[in-house]
Amino acid sequence: MSCRSDLSSWQALEQSATKLKQQQLKTLFAKDTSRFAKFSCQMPGVLFDYSKQLIDEESFSQLIALAEQADIAAWRDKMFSGEKINFTENRAVLHVALRNRSNSAIFVDDNDVMPLVNRELDKLKSFTQKVRSGEWVGHTGKPVKNVVAIGVGGSNLGPQMVTEALSNYADNTLNVHYVSNVDGVQLATVLDGLQAETTLFVVSSKTFTTSETMTNARSAVKWFLEYAPQDAIAKHFVAVSTNLEKTREFGIADDNVFTMWDWVGGRFSLWSAIGLPIALYLGFDKFVEVLEGAFEVDEHFKAASFENNIPLIMALLSVWNTSFLGHTAQAILPYDQALHMLPAYLQQGEMESNGKHVTFTGEPVPYTTVPLIWGMTGINGQHAFYQYLHQGNNIVPADFIASVKPQVVMDKHHDILLSNFFAQTEAMMSGVDELQIRADLTAKGKTSTQIDAVIAHKIHQGNRPTTSILLDTVDAKAVGRLIAMYEHKIFCQGILLQICSFDQWGVELGKGLASAIEAELTQNDVNYPHDSSTAGLISYYKNNR
Repeated sequence: MSCRSDLSSWQALEQSATKLKQQQLKTLFAKDTSRFAKFSCQMPGVLFDYSKQLIDEESFSQLIALAEQADIAAWRDKMFSGEKINFTENRAVLHVALRNRSNSAIFVDDNDVMPLVNRELDKLKSFTQKVRSGEWVGHTGKPVKNVVAIGVGGSNLGPQMVTEALSNYADNTLNVHYVSNVDGVQLATVLDGLQAETTLFVVSSKTFTTSETMTNARSAVKWFLEYAPQDAIAKHFVAVSTNLEKTREFGIADDNVFTMWDWVGGRFSLWSAIGLPIALYLGFDKFVEVLEGAFEVDEHFKAASFENNIPLIMALLSVWNTSFLGHTAQAILPYDQALHMLPAYLQQGEMESNGKHVTFTGEPVPYTTVPLIWGMTGINGQHAFYQYLHQGNNIVPADFIASVKPQVVMDKHHDILLSNFFAQTEAMMSGVDELQIRADLTAKGKTSTQIDAVIAHKIHQGNRPTTSILLDTVDAKAVGRLIAMYEHKIFCQGILLQICSFDQWGVELGKGLASAIEAELTQNDVNYPHDSSTAGLISYYKNNR
């Protein structure tokens, strides 16, 4: 299999990149008053504006040609039809089946998985309704008031991000708390003030062997048994797992184990029973709305032309910025407080998926792949790192995300918020040059000497590429749409870059080493089989703990 850089479209893009690096975005806008219309598109509930990206019609056509030559459509069809495109683990990639609201058949190994998905959704619905209605009671007969969700990575970030995003829609039936860090401070803080008899624990681990999750779960049991008998575990602990043997050992009844499948990757799993905390917090109907929003994007991704396909364009722009223009980071900047966890969620989604260095065939990738993903809410970011974005000598493309209608209406707050959103994207695009600064400072009465002393410090070169995503409002469907857009972006990135997006061997390496070192921390042997730094750190820790 040839490398992507051998494709004619790739080589054409390399030439276009050389040309466009000499171009200014504000010049492109000045030359073409219809630029916004050409480089923006919509789907229900979403406006996607990429006109402030450093592209022109020729380079955009070349990017579309790259998608065609990389067989994006064929790979997309393989994913939706259940082919095992995660070939390093011989697995299908079917998180789309979990939100398949059409209920059309999707096959894995000649078996339609939709009956399994629907059965698990029905089980999720029944359990959620029992807990929220008070029908499900703890060992003393009292209903549940607090839910503690224990997981890590994909078993934690997705549900927590969604519940945070939609907390304004919660009805206060239940409080949901999340524990992911094996640092005991987090678990102790969550448990402080809770009553064991009204607390339900949801332990999420596909294998039920994940070290961090199971350490927290065992400590939660220890805390619980200070107030309750052993047989009460069955009324206060449920699991999301595929390992019934381990969940039984833990004391969880089979009826209280919710399953997932090996064709669901952890960082794409919030649509499955991993989303149980979402349903418990918001109600099952709201959870379904999240699925429906994602399904709308799935349908858009399958049906829209390449020129108007939002997830594909997102991926093409990422590859353009990273592999061709040399921008090795990307900022995620939500201008909605509700989406404050989105940067962390997308950081895992993209970097764990596409932070790879070999092609499908195992050959080294000769180009830069996924960028570093980072960010925070926009207003806070403006007072933290936007200085770097505007005047730093590294260009960081950014996704600006906001809503037309706020979740909470409060005086002029949303107008002020959005004025900053619009101003920042314009400022990053246009910058401010020496002539503008001289004119401004002269009008303010500054002398030539005073102006000369500061002018270099005030110049903003601009030409900082941004994409603007405007949602109608941040409700359950919008959150589903937004996540699915980025999921399909990640998939397309992998195909365009010719890397496998759905394994995570780097994560597995760290887990294995940590397990071996954990055993060493209980041993007296000082001859550790490590480099001198690691051995010295271990020795210092053991001698001073």
